[in-house]
Formats: sequence, structure tokens, C-alpha cells
Amino acid sequence: MPDTDDTSHGPVRLRQLLTQNRELKAIGVWNWTLPAWAGRLDDGRTFNTCPSAGICAKVCYARQGTYLWPVVRAKHHANLAFVLDDLPGWEAAMLTELAAKKFTGAWIRVHDAGDFFSDAYLQAWLRICRARPDLHFYAYTKEVDRFRRLVEPDPPPNFLWVYSYGGTQDRQLDPDVDRVADVFPDEQSLVEAGYSSQDASDLLAVLGPRLVGIPANRIHAFLKAMAGRRFSTWQAQEDEQRAVRRHRIGRPPGAKAA
Repeated sequence: MPDTDDTSHGPVRLRQLLTQNRELKAIGVWNWTLPAWAGRLDDGRTFNTCPSAGICAKVCYARQGTYLWPVVRAKHHANLAFVLDDLPGWEAAMLTELAAKKFTGAWIRVHDAGDFFSDAYLQAWLRICRARPDLHFYAYTKEVDRFRRLVEPDPPPNFLWVYSYGGTQDRQLDPDVDRVADVFPDEQSLVEAGYSSQDASDLLAVLGPRLVGIPANRIHAFLKAMAGRRFSTWQAQEDEQRAVRRHRIGRPPGAKAA
């Protein structure tokens, strides 16, 4: 079960919101996470924490392996339930936790899984960033439109982000302007494309060169689905196929293609 305070009244409150795995601990990063993509909470509510997910949902690392362990799944679901049931309470709890001495000067990765699924949730994180200017926050996101509206006009100085390819809003990205992350079949292919790998440290995604390359997880089924493509290419192909299908559906009966 997740590390919670049990109570018979009101939503369950998590004792600890932020965690560290071995890799993040080595670089001084703490992590907040949600369940990945779409699913159902134990109380029957459905959710989608990655509303702009595209082909990435087909090869999502956060829907495999340890993420499926009951204790991990329960923790992530409890995180989301807290946000959904009491966003102001969750925001206050996050600020209280970040006041602990161990977080002094720390880096906080917002989401190991999940994304900024609503305006209100993203705005809560922006307030948290501004309330703790001594800390450093960063995130990967596919919520391009939401960030264009709510973050880019006036970003907190201590919040860095990288737009990641593989989502339904890829066409809004400009790699000549935006910091972007793309997943490649292997290290060699990303170097050949002119991208710099963040494999040595996750912080390179926001502190290194603007074109961020991520080697794909070495899961056979994932590599097979990628078929040698990078995420941006795969998503563009999916978008084109979807456009063709929509065009055919909209064509009058009996009409022939031009």
C-alpha cells in the first residue's frame, strides 16, 4: 500500500509526495509522479493524465515493469487522487514538504510519468515554483498549447522544460526555436541527427544543448513498433495517416480520389 495517513473522513493524505530512484538520487533530483496516460482509479473514476499523448502511448516505459507493481501503482494512483480531490490541499502539502531542509538547493522533476493534464494543475505547479525560488524545477511535456498559453508568456525563473515529441501537438513544435526531446532507436541514430544525448544525466534535457536525444528503452516489442523510426517521424506518419482517413470519411459516397 502507498505511504499514507489513514482516516475515516475525507480523502487520504500521502505522508511523502516526492521520491527518488537510484539514478535521480545520484544527480540530486527528487521526483513527483502520476500514473501514466489513461486508466481507472480504485473508486471507478477514469483518468487521462497525458491528454496529448500520441504514439508515445504505444511504447510508454511507465506502463511496464516496476510501474505495474501493486505498491508502485497504488502510490501513483494515490498521488493523482489527492490532486483530483483537493488541489489546494495538495499544493499546500507540496509546499510544506519542500520546506524540509533536505530539499535545499534541490532539483525537482515534475512527472516521471503523467503530464500537466489541466490548466488548473499546471497553474498550481507554477505557483509552487514561484513560492520556492531557491529550488529548481524541470519537466518534459507534450502539452504544447497549454505551455504556450500559461508558461511561455511569463515563466518562473526556476522552472525549465523540454517539449517531447510523440504527441498529438507535435506540429506546433519548431526545433529551430523550441527545446525539444526526441526518442531515437539508439545512441548512434540520435548523434547522426545532430541531437545530444541526455543519457549521462537527466538534467541534460534542460541544461544541455537544445536538441535533446533519448535512446529508446531496450524492450524488444517497443523497438519492433518503432521500426527504426524516431518518435517525431513516427508521429508525423501517424498524423498523415489519420488525416487521410478523415479525408476519406468526409468524401461523398461514390466520389473518387483525385
